[in-house]
Amino acid sequence: MIDILLLLCALPLVGIVAAGKPIGPYLEFPPLRQYVEHAGFSWPVFIALAMLVLALVLPFVVRVLRSQPCQMTTAQPVAPFPWWGWLGVAITGINWVLAWNRFAWFAPLQAFTFSPFWFGYILIVNGLTWRRTGQCMLRNRPRTMAWLFIISAVFWWYFEYLNRFVQNWHYEGIGALSGMQYFIYATLPFSTVLPAVLGTRELLGTYPRLSCGLEDFVPVRTRHPRAWAAAVFALSCLGLLGLGRWPNFLYPLLWLAPLLVITSLQCWRGQRTLFSDLATGNWRHVVLLAMAALICGFFWELWNLHSQAKWLYSVPFVGRFRLFEMPILGYAGYLPFGLECAVVADFLLRPGRTAARCSGGRSR
Repeated sequence: MIDILLLLCALPLVGIVAAGKPIGPYLEFPPLRQYVEHAGFSWPVFIALAMLVLALVLPFVVRVLRSQPCQMTTAQPVAPFPWWGWLGVAITGINWVLAWNRFAWFAPLQAFTFSPFWFGYILIVNGLTWRRTGQCMLRNRPRTMAWLFIISAVFWWYFEYLNRFVQNWHYEGIGALSGMQYFIYATLPFSTVLPAVLGTRELLGTYPRLSCGLEDFVPVRTRHPRAWAAAVFALSCLGLLGLGRWPNFLYPLLWLAPLLVITSLQCWRGQRTLFSDLATGNWRHVVLLAMAALICGFFWELWNLHSQAKWLYSVPFVGRFRLFEMPILGYAGYLPFGLECAVVADFLLRPGRTAARCSGGRSR
């Protein structure tokens, strides 16, 4: 496990050294300097990427819409919406007013409103799951939830590290912070990422209609899974090596390469992966994870819009047509990010799970 984490961290830096670039700017903390020159908007690239995203997403949308309505596992709510869910509603609502206004008496705390949004959100989605099923992560797996907060902080700091090589986003209002202050202030909101995404996935799973027909869709099988795993691993590592050298072209690998490195190594070792069920055509878990991250992404970008401490985007070739601060095609990055959240959580919380073949077979 440690060797994989070291590999993921070392590869971008090794690529920078091999390119003859100084590593100082990439390790600056807090990250203040802008040193990546981003390519301007390109209609051909925008159209090509838009068509690619549509080609990947539309088959799943059509499959769900054309499928017969699935039987609901729970026809009616089985429990009342809990008091702590209402607490989440209150926290989110009050914080929204405070975050999007500039009350003089609240000025000392104005920059710290992002975490309460997500603590409230996590309470709400767990409360909704509890209402529909009588179970939720917060109530039934509190130890897992606690670990997710810890893992999430480290998890998102890694993406902040990768972003130093492409600089697709940067933060406003951190220039006056010392390195230690920045670390403390940022770690708290970073800790909410995994609980939010995986809690949303759990809630979406209580609505069978959202994934109807995806349990028996297109199977994906490989005749030589270990050879494919080796090839994917090698290409992903090369992508991370080149991330800082060609940031305008390789920036999508920020979201894809860590996911592919971990799953290809799991496959090589004969362990079960997130994609194992695709061998039988079961896409349900993968699609719901992507949907969960997209929903969270919508709220991340919405609540960022008028916050005082916020981030701004610089995305090569596709930086127009923004929904909030995010270019519209940038939302496609949330789809693999949802899978990444599940892979990392499972990899760290249950590292020993195995399956007969990484390419598929039914779940054990």
